[in-house]
Amino acid sequence: MPENRERPGGRTIRLAVAIVPAASTTPAGDPVVFMEGGPGGDAFGAIPFLIDSGVNGDRDLIVMAQRGTLHSQPSLACPEIDRFNAAAAGLPYDAPSTGRLLVGAAGECRDRLAAEGIELSAYNTTENAADFADLRATLGIEWWNVYGYSYGTDLALTYLRRHPHGIRSVTIDSVTPPQIVSLPWTWDSAQEGINTIFAACEAQPRCKSRYPDLAGTLTEQVRRLEANPLTLTVQRPGGGSPVKVVLDGGALVNLLVADGGALPAVDVPAALDELAHGNPERFAQAQAAGATPAVGETAHGLTQSVACAEWVPGFSESDVLAAGRRAFPGWPDTVLAHAPQLPFEYDVCRVWNVPDRTAVQRIATVSDAPTLIISGTFDAKTGASWGPYTGRTLSRSTAVQIPGIGHFVVPQSPCAQAVLASFLADPTTPPDTCCVAGLEPKPFTITPEPERT
Repeated sequence: MPENRERPGGRTIRLAVAIVPAASTTPAGDPVVFMEGGPGGDAFGAIPFLIDSGVNGDRDLIVMAQRGTLHSQPSLACPEIDRFNAAAAGLPYDAPSTGRLLVGAAGECRDRLAAEGIELSAYNTTENAADFADLRATLGIEWWNVYGYSYGTDLALTYLRRHPHGIRSVTIDSVTPPQIVSLPWTWDSAQEGINTIFAACEAQPRCKSRYPDLAGTLTEQVRRLEANPLTLTVQRPGGGSPVKVVLDGGALVNLLVADGGALPAVDVPAALDELAHGNPERFAQAQAAGATPAVGETAHGLTQSVACAEWVPGFSESDVLAAGRRAFPGWPDTVLAHAPQLPFEYDVCRVWNVPDRTAVQRIATVSDAPTLIISGTFDAKTGASWGPYTGRTLSRSTAVQIPGIGHFVVPQSPCAQAVLASFLADPTTPPDTCCVAGLEPKPFTITPEPERT
């Protein structure tokens, strides 16, 4: 592929592609093409989850490593940031000293990639979408079905807007709407996902009785830990030598938003109650899970090139703080000043130094292509309400919300898998969503009340 399509005859890059044959002996002729999240995630790493979810049941599955990611050439991996992330588990989350270390790591990576001749501004969603359009042409595919999750939904919607030909259907899972995604937006999603977990607890009599004021407990613990962080030495969940972790208010919030499996949603009420009674073990273990770096797995160079060009411009640091205050009044400003999952992002973007692309990217996709929109109600990264919001400009869309599921819904929900299979079988008719009606979140973990002294 061209690195920059605006420079004919310029540098080229290589993108790795995997084709997973359909499980059926009589597959349909229109494959599914998958768009990974992140930005910067390892698309090939998702293949086992996609197969287990039956995505390749009746048609081939095509997975391409997006530009700059693992398995493509060049790779925009940043081991400098990976090492920082490993150390960050033992650093105050939002301390200026931590921010300086992150910015330093990002600057080192940027300088190294630029010295290699990589044009960082070319690693954007516009070029990414054009890569997929060229892939369809290269493979000689007349029609295919697009499935993207998280940032992959931003990419899929951009692809649909700019390259609508040959698209039989689009499925977007855990929606990041290109017209709205920004750093203040992350606080809206965090509020929705966390509050929905608390509301689900309140709807279960045992959980409501045992944990009657989770929102108040969370606010109390965020304030307490921000004022007096805990420094602990804990065992990594996967074994190995113990590691130092720091739990402050920002770290606590980040763990709730991360939804990475280290702290399942069903354990959140119990974890908060234990923390309030002097037992931080569940949160400390979840924090320690990030202390083992997966060096090179995430292409932080693509993450920053997209975020700094497309998500950060147009809003100020005070806008992020204001959004945080609206979402969680009463929390310390030191916590609310940082977008969840993207702390110190304005400082990072100043050193990353890529041009503003919002004029060509922050645009709603208007289309009549058959579209399935899937969201999880516990998703604190991409709040579930953004699914129907995105569907307002997609005239032939069906939006479903799966109760009790977080980020990346299809691999976690047999019901979502059934809805997707129904949709792919015939996108011209509404998919069978009957299974959604009877779904409820799993029962929350209930621990014995601590003894009173």
